[in-house]
Amino acid sequence: MALRFPIGVALIGVSTIGIMILAGPRAAWGALTIVPWNFTATWSLSSVPMFLLMGFISYHSGLTKGLFDAARAWLSHLPGGLAVASIFGASGFAAASGSSVACAAAMGRIAVPEMIRNRYDPAFSTGVVAAAGTIGALIPPSILLILYGIIAQVPVGSLFLGGLCAGLLTALGYVATVMIRAKLKPSLAPVADIEVSGREKLAVLLDIWPVLVLMGGIMGGLSLGIFTPTEAGGFGAMLALVIAVLKRSLSWGGFRRSLTETLQTTAALFIIAIGANMLTRFIAISGVGNDLSGFINALGVDPIFLLFGIALMYLVLGMFLDPIGSMLLTLPIVLPILREAGFDLLWFGIIMAKFLEIGMLTPPVGLNVFVIKSVVGNLVTVGAIFRGIVWFMVADLLLIVALVIFPELILWLPNFMQ
Repeated sequence: MALRFPIGVALIGVSTIGIMILAGPRAAWGALTIVPWNFTATWSLSSVPMFLLMGFISYHSGLTKGLFDAARAWLSHLPGGLAVASIFGASGFAAASGSSVACAAAMGRIAVPEMIRNRYDPAFSTGVVAAAGTIGALIPPSILLILYGIIAQVPVGSLFLGGLCAGLLTALGYVATVMIRAKLKPSLAPVADIEVSGREKLAVLLDIWPVLVLMGGIMGGLSLGIFTPTEAGGFGAMLALVIAVLKRSLSWGGFRRSLTETLQTTAALFIIAIGANMLTRFIAISGVGNDLSGFINALGVDPIFLLFGIALMYLVLGMFLDPIGSMLLTLPIVLPILREAGFDLLWFGIIMAKFLEIGMLTPPVGLNVFVIKSVVGNLVTVGAIFRGIVWFMVADLLLIVALVIFPELILWLPNFMQ
């Protein structure tokens, strides 16, 4: 990877050569033949391209366009109201896309210019949106959580419910951060000069019905047992397409772009995931996973210290790799250790997603920061955006401490819905 090989190619290459050394060329060729088919032919994986298609159709048809306007109309009177509106807008967009990068890019185009026009501090404005974009990995449908559930053999529906809890808590933590900072230092976020009548407030709510229908349809169907998490992907893609057709907001060109981007993203994700599965097989043949688990168990390391070490690893990896790449690269090694230590894998999946999303903000390669920079252009420097995210990272770390001390904050809803 340091030589700039794509992650998937690096994983597949190292695993193939490793199996060849340990078990011979026939075993290596057998793994290279069988693993890609066995992995990609898994029925539950079909939800990944379907949820991606739902997100791209929602984006290209503008189904999420009214989210920020509605949040601004209702919340602009609060301290840092436009920033609060950006956070709730990002949370709604996350429900329609499942992507942190898409979330940050969309909100960056809409919300940052509006905040700067209302004399908000540029670093504060961009920091809010960069941080709010990370909610996309938690609020369902999250591609990160789908892949984790398949690999760790944790029910995806339960992960969605746990992610919903953590995502809403993250949004509330960010809102509290914005309001406290705006109160302590009003120059960061002056009161916006926006007057909205009661009729206008009700009118803007009509623009957010597509997202409410999408999220309500998916989560309602899952909760009532109408369809499985795998089938929810197909239902979500169909529902997004039907809504876009009814609104007449999706052109033929937009539909073609949605299909093309879905195919490209799915192919890239699956190549990395195949590489991770190859690495799992290589580690199983070598015995390294069991040896490492046994070694850590023999040391008698306190689970909290073990969790701290794994968290540190994900924070460092997040500085250089995208969240899905970091997760797929490490799960073959981390999962046996976690099972041996007795961690709840559902709870850990949400904690891992939080750490990976913090990595999307940390220098030198905070991906969400550079996405915001590419969207806003010369309005603000990269250094200013990194300064703007510091307080939101503090809020994230405080929330993770709370989730570790009180795991029921994640688990109560999945347990309640069982």
